[in-house]
Amino acid sequence: MAVEKAPGASRKSAAKKSSAGKSGAKKSSAATTSSKKGAAKRSAAPKYGPTAGEKVERSMHEMERGTLKSGRSGKKVTDPKQAIAIGLSEARRAGGKVPPSPSSKKRS
Repeated sequence: MAVEKAPGASRKSAAKKSSAGKSGAKKSSAATTSSKKGAAKRSAAPKYGPTAGEKVERSMHEMERGTLKSGRSGKKVTDPKQAIAIGLSEARRAGGKVPPSPSSKKRS
């Protein structure tokens, strides 16, 4: 037994293939120019040094154990973002390679 195809089925699939090929081959010039404008030269140097990683890792472990305390109030730190901020602050004080904090950028 042979399976019969409808006469219009082959035409539809052929039309889909040809229209897909046309749209894929044509690129808009606006998309290519905008990507060139936005592409800025960036250095491959890492933002954070090894000291920063060690301090953040230590503060995260302390937070998980429940021994990390906030500076002035002495309350227990439960937020991971706060633990990371504390670790980065300690790395800055230790002289590690860390970008300036956002609050110090505002003051300048």
